[in-house]
Amino acid sequence: MIHGFVKAASCAPSLRVGDCAYNKEQIFNEIQIASEKGVKILCFPELSLTGATCGDLFFQKTLLDGAKSELADLVEQTAELDVFFTVGFPYLHMGKLYNVTAAVYGGALLGIVPKGALSFEESRYFTPAFDGVTMVFDLYGGCVNFGTKLIFTCLNMPEMRIGIETGSAFSASELLCRAGATVILNPTAYPEIVGASDYQKLLAQACSAKHQCVYVLSGSGEGESSTDGVYSGYELIASCGKILAENKPFGNACAQAVVDLQCIWSERQKETSTPCVATDVLNLDFDMPLSLCELPAIARRPFIPSDKDELTQRCAQIVDIQSRALKRRLSHIGCGAVLGISGGLDSTLALLITVRAFDLMKKDRKQIFCVTMPGFGTTSRTKNNAVTLCEELGVSLRTVSIVPSVTQHFADIGHDITKTDITYENSQARERTQILMDIANQTGGIVIGTGDLSELTLGWCTYSGDQMSMYGVNGAIPKTLVRYLVNYFATESDNEAVAKTLFDILDTPVSPELLPPDEKGEIAQKTEDNVGPYDLHDFFIYYALRYGFTPGKIYRMCLAAWADVYDEETIKKWLKTFYRRFFTQQFKRSCMPDGPAVGTVSLSPRSGLKMPSDACAALWSREAEEL
Repeated sequence: MIHGFVKAASCAPSLRVGDCAYNKEQIFNEIQIASEKGVKILCFPELSLTGATCGDLFFQKTLLDGAKSELADLVEQTAELDVFFTVGFPYLHMGKLYNVTAAVYGGALLGIVPKGALSFEESRYFTPAFDGVTMVFDLYGGCVNFGTKLIFTCLNMPEMRIGIETGSAFSASELLCRAGATVILNPTAYPEIVGASDYQKLLAQACSAKHQCVYVLSGSGEGESSTDGVYSGYELIASCGKILAENKPFGNACAQAVVDLQCIWSERQKETSTPCVATDVLNLDFDMPLSLCELPAIARRPFIPSDKDELTQRCAQIVDIQSRALKRRLSHIGCGAVLGISGGLDSTLALLITVRAFDLMKKDRKQIFCVTMPGFGTTSRTKNNAVTLCEELGVSLRTVSIVPSVTQHFADIGHDITKTDITYENSQARERTQILMDIANQTGGIVIGTGDLSELTLGWCTYSGDQMSMYGVNGAIPKTLVRYLVNYFATESDNEAVAKTLFDILDTPVSPELLPPDEKGEIAQKTEDNVGPYDLHDFFIYYALRYGFTPGKIYRMCLAAWADVYDEETIKKWLKTFYRRFFTQQFKRSCMPDGPAVGTVSLSPRSGLKMPSDACAALWSREAEEL
């Protein structure tokens, strides 16, 4: 499986204006180098065989014949190279001169795409492209398609559908993308002036984001005439609004990037409001043998921005979304809030968000009723942190031990208290929820849920226990992000005791504390020992739910991201656990409480994940087993 990964490149070779033979050799050398590096899609600048600054020499038959002749040699020379490439040249058709881009692969001229939008200077020489596709005689006497509405499709990777638009008008890309093109190649030839490359970058980013495509821009560079300007060889590759590679002006380098075309299809299949338009667009197939290529750099924690400043900004935005959502719900009902506080990450974040919401409403924090409910597994560390945090934040605090009530419950149902099984654990979780619900009735408040997205995805929660609340503020926050949000509050806090407590909570192992502590009084039940590392599960969640990638692709990407931490068998083990739990635990998510969406992954049965509770995991599990 290729998994949709392919390497694309943009290159501006050194050239001589009007010297077609020299230019052809430079282009051929670059194609050879690209082929050795595993590049499969390569874009050269506009009019790259002749140079874009030939002026009235474009009227010379010698130049036109020379370009055609060298193109024929280039097509023949590259027959054994597995690179789809485009090259520009002036082409005389039916007495009209066109600025065209040739698409070439495997010793064949696949099609010729004329430029549509011409500048005032260009219109002195060239005729704008007509609307439609026609057949013309190619350089070998056969026929080739000529027109702007051509899409070149790789038979071995149907996601690789290449469209071409020449120049910076960005006029053809919308039609081509709506007709299925996933890659747009844009050969250009514009002189560098102050701000020109920044403007092109902005347009390329916008185009790739708007049309959900890969956009490859290739600008003319060294060798063009400097009579009235200078050409910088600006190259870039963008995908869905993100710059993947960029050769700065006068950088004298190629831009290369591995692009994920399955990701493009995944994004598009969710966008159903824009219909596909295939009218008059001609699909031309080519057969390119493909093999596994190197992967791009893959972030270990896809929910977490790698840039520190961006992470701080993201945390501030998420906190604002959570707190203002809760503020709206509390204002609508006109009530206080009740929270179960354990001294763990999730309940800590929920409390911090609730305090922020009350401050926004200018309401007394004493209307936040926090309840610590020590049980059989509660340690002094977590209990003390919970108490300290509540006292420092100025909220109301109650302590209700669940030991007597759960002990009585075990006697009522005939459960051996020494048998620490699922009944032993879930009875405690449900007792805590009952206490919170009843205190909410006493105080006229609502219970604020603390469970996070990772726990809900895996079903690592007790049905009608911590799975249930009246409003869940953390339901769209993955566990790895919860940690960074708590850290954000700690670093932003001007209360030294609060910050110290939050940092200690961050250092505490993740645990539901439902089993007795060890002989040292420390946490014995560690969630990640049972369900798996949240770093891995959040990776699986992001790519399985956000993009619908296959288990095989997720495994390959995860191995590339985490190979120096987890071995193959460990990743396989927890990937299989992920799919098993994700499918069997949907019934818990089908009745999850209201809560704000935060990012692109949501489990809400109303606005996020819509999935039957009895869906079968067989296909996914089988692929995971065969890895």
